[in-house]
Amino acid sequence: MSSHPMREPPRRAAAISGDAAGLHNMLQLIQLRWIAVIGQIMTIVFVELEFRIELPLKPMSAVVACLVALNLISVYRWRTLRSVSNGELLLGLLLDVAALTALLYLSGGATNPFVFLYPLQVTLGAMLLETWSTLTIVAVTSFCFAGLTAFYQPLALPEGGVTELFRLHILGMLVCFLLDAVLLVVFMSRISRNLRKRDARLADLRQRAAEEDHIVRMGLLASGAAHELGTPLATLSVILGDWENMALFWQDPERLQELGDMQAEVQRCKAIVTGILLSAGEARGESLVITTIAGFVDRLVAEWRIKRPAATLDYARQFDTDLPIVSDSALRQIIFNVLDNAQEASPRWVGLSVAHDGETLSLSVRDRGPGFAAEMLAQFGKPYQSSKGRPGGGLGLFLVVNVVRKLGGRVTAENAAEGGAVVTLHLPLAALTIGERNAEPA
Repeated sequence: MSSHPMREPPRRAAAISGDAAGLHNMLQLIQLRWIAVIGQIMTIVFVELEFRIELPLKPMSAVVACLVALNLISVYRWRTLRSVSNGELLLGLLLDVAALTALLYLSGGATNPFVFLYPLQVTLGAMLLETWSTLTIVAVTSFCFAGLTAFYQPLALPEGGVTELFRLHILGMLVCFLLDAVLLVVFMSRISRNLRKRDARLADLRQRAAEEDHIVRMGLLASGAAHELGTPLATLSVILGDWENMALFWQDPERLQELGDMQAEVQRCKAIVTGILLSAGEARGESLVITTIAGFVDRLVAEWRIKRPAATLDYARQFDTDLPIVSDSALRQIIFNVLDNAQEASPRWVGLSVAHDGETLSLSVRDRGPGFAAEMLAQFGKPYQSSKGRPGGGLGLFLVVNVVRKLGGRVTAENAAEGGAVVTLHLPLAALTIGERNAEPA
């Protein structure tokens, strides 16, 4: 008759990320085919034993066996596929139509009331297939129905003649109607739900793409404006520096004070420009300092402790050999960002450990907060992924990941076994050397 249920085993995340709607719809066809096999066996047994109608059991059993084999192949394909094409769904429905036609041919042709299972196949095709494929299903089922009016094996009916035939036909039509109605309601609702989930997932992907595109555009605008402002600010700084050495200003303490205020404001503007470039995922390449790993981190920890006196920063250097590096405000700021996030999750305690193996510098920041949710770990470093519940949250870690990636490094995040979260910055030491910085500022 037709096709269908079995319980859905655990699916791989990779399969769900493909054409999930197609995979789920293929599962519905597999389940429908199992129902068809069970229903066909029950019908054949019931007709033989209850109505004493002799059926060609061998050929009908062969058709049912072919359906079972087809479904086993479909189950294997469903477990291994990452997506399902329109052609594969069409082929499955055509084979179902062929099996139904063979069973009807062996059991009275168009006089068999179960011939009205053809519309179920047409409805499934309209829901699952492209237009041309649906028209193919309509043409094939129509041809099969027309052929069964002329070519079929008549049933050997029991005594009762036309009256008994009419009674059996009406009873069969009732069973066929109930079967069509139940299957259409159950499986059409499932298929519609799968399609709605697919549309919702596509809408979510479009929304994320639009948000990331918005961030990129803002970054380009900000970095362009900041670069344009950098040159006049540098010029002003040089001129003010020259004025400070002129006797005219040394002889007038009031003017010298105003000059110092102007120089401070210029430096403040330069700091703002640097911050804008950092937010755009860039760094100005200014404020480069030749230092060592220990000196850079020690100074950074001292500054952070002054700004966050209420938090306890447990700092540990896990290396013996100190190495020279060149640091700038971008590197300092992204570490500050990670420390600030940890302090928000764990206000009283934050841990920082620094280690290197001669090639990679690793800075691990720990907290004693609730840790990351599983969905956040899966989307770590993407914009608007935050546990803080604030609109626009999650940009801080997004910028950290972006800057570290520009330095040739990577950022990892995990939940600690004893509780809390761990975020580790892995930076190649080659990117922090003088030669690398001269060649391409971070």
